[in-house]
Amino acid sequence: MSVEKHIKSRILIIYFIFVVIMLIVLSQTFSIQIEGSTNVISGSEDKIPTRIIKREPRRGEILDVNFTPLLTSIATYNIHMDPTVVKKQVFDEQISDLAKGLAQMYTNRSAREWENYIRTARERGNRYLKIKNKVSNEERRKLNELPIFQLGRMKGGLIDTEIKIERRRPYNKLLSRTLGYYKKHENGTESRVGIEGAYNEYLAGQYGEEVEQRISTGWKKTGQIVKEAVEGADIVTSIDIEIQEVAHNELLKQLKEHNAKNGCAVVMDVKTGFIKAIVNLSLGNDGEEYFETYNQAIGTKEVPGSTFKLASLMAGLEDNKFSIYDKVKTASKYTFYDKSLNEAHKEDHGTITIKHAFEISSNVFSKVINEAYRNNEQAFINRIKSFGLSDPLGIDLYGEANPTLYEPGTKNWSGISLPWLSVGYETQQTPLQTLTFYNAVANNGKVVKPQFVKQIKRGTEIIKNFEPDVINAKICSNKTLHEIKLCLEGVMKNGTGRKLTSSYFDIAGKTGTAEILNDDMRYGTRGEKKYLASFVGYFPVEKPIYSCIVSIAASGENIYGASVSGTVFAAIANKVYATSLQYHEAVNENIQKAKETPISNDGNLYDLVTAMNKLQIPYKKVIETEWVNTYAKDKKIELSKREIIKGTVPNVKGMTAKDAIYLIEKAGMKAKISGYGTVYKQSYAPGTPAYNEGVVELTLR
Repeated sequence: MSVEKHIKSRILIIYFIFVVIMLIVLSQTFSIQIEGSTNVISGSEDKIPTRIIKREPRRGEILDVNFTPLLTSIATYNIHMDPTVVKKQVFDEQISDLAKGLAQMYTNRSAREWENYIRTARERGNRYLKIKNKVSNEERRKLNELPIFQLGRMKGGLIDTEIKIERRRPYNKLLSRTLGYYKKHENGTESRVGIEGAYNEYLAGQYGEEVEQRISTGWKKTGQIVKEAVEGADIVTSIDIEIQEVAHNELLKQLKEHNAKNGCAVVMDVKTGFIKAIVNLSLGNDGEEYFETYNQAIGTKEVPGSTFKLASLMAGLEDNKFSIYDKVKTASKYTFYDKSLNEAHKEDHGTITIKHAFEISSNVFSKVINEAYRNNEQAFINRIKSFGLSDPLGIDLYGEANPTLYEPGTKNWSGISLPWLSVGYETQQTPLQTLTFYNAVANNGKVVKPQFVKQIKRGTEIIKNFEPDVINAKICSNKTLHEIKLCLEGVMKNGTGRKLTSSYFDIAGKTGTAEILNDDMRYGTRGEKKYLASFVGYFPVEKPIYSCIVSIAASGENIYGASVSGTVFAAIANKVYATSLQYHEAVNENIQKAKETPISNDGNLYDLVTAMNKLQIPYKKVIETEWVNTYAKDKKIELSKREIIKGTVPNVKGMTAKDAIYLIEKAGMKAKISGYGTVYKQSYAPGTPAYNEGVVELTLR
């Protein structure tokens, strides 16, 4: 063999050796990915099969407009230990301290028992020793700070696997239907209800990946994260929980008083259309308790009754069919063909103006509209359509019912349709659709779409802001607006709502009472008739801030919009007024400020006293306590006790971020800070129950 051939042979042998080595490396790499291995080089029998599974993200929170959690997620964990990965020297030196720490946290074992438990597992080669199941994130954080465990999973053996993320409602059943839920079924279909259903894609986040290993008892999570999950975004709603609680309690009180079947109440911001409160309550099967089982304000359409007279009045004024000061002769009933409409209590009010007919909710409107449009009924329908009353609002929440509005030439239209429609029959609307129409009047003719969400954010990142959505820039002329506003104000002064006026501010609104079908889809007999009593309007009259509708369905002889629903409206308006600063002028605006008055933040007594002694600031202690309030008096700072109750959210207003965060975390919760200075707003009210991993938003200025 020549030298050249010998060299080529050796090169080929070396080449094949390298190829074989590369194939072995690739084979082992593939084996690790599929099964996992604790000993790659030897390929021994010490292999533990592994697999990569999805890691569920923490679902985003739903918050009220002030960042108070309405729907939140709480994660729980299973804690295990692999004592075999801890180096012998570290294990021998720190096992006693670890056992003491575990005994303090979990008293089911003494420190000696914990130490023996872990030592025995290490000797037996147990790589998945149970420490504690279903621990909170706060417990998990404390465990990570214990000796040995603080070295991490690979050196300290701590395996913390997230097992469940629970959805919790801090306000229990409040807003339950509007907050809603999202559920994916086994057949691939979805259930989307309320805000949670509508914004699921934002709330859901993105799945991560983690490693599971198979042991004798099955597949177990190792705590090894391949890809971190992306937490879901938070939904900041327009709901104000304080207004929500007022609306809920006032509606519930009235439903119970009249043993009503169901009812709803909605409060809307006039300028923007953002919903501040929405309540939907139905009587349960037990006939005693009320529950939020269906969003009636959005999904239930009924004949609106006399609240629809505003649309009839607006149509006639826009088409120059009459003036509000025109006179009309009333009667106890109005007959069209073989059908009659009665006045309430069958009263004949004599000759009155159209304005006063509206104020007292007279059914003479059936006569007025019939005479104005009987030769061109379609013109009336077209005008009603121009107000948007035949179209859905297109809200983001699922389940909005389409309005019903019959037209001439269809099978549902008859000779009595026009007069009946003019007083709120032969048409159907949801309470939210009716409210939106009235809100447009308060908003000087601008129709804005009702919205429930103001912002979507993840941490400090703003993903999306929601601005007011204008459906119709001008619903009618300024002249018509001026006249119908006078009529709505007149209802409260001279008409059916005169007993509901507030002593603090003026309300504009309209009562409505309509007979509706019973549960058996039939009209009831005397004493069993079912009515829908409504009141819709806005306040205060001069500069409207909120519009509101209340609708209650009940049976009986004395179910009227004014006495039943109007009472709830007035109660809501009065309480919202009393608690809203925008209604009130500052009482101390012109008071001369004291000079040379020392200023101090609230906080820790020891820190404050130390600082004031050093700066020679005079002060007076009222009581010995750890946390104090401060205020200036007679050129001194007086210190009074600030009550911090264990197990509840502390009051941190007026404190620096340092003190506030300390107290929030001591209560087992987390703090998120925005702004600079001292705390002037906190998302959880002081004194409410604290729970692990709850996030308290602190706003500083």
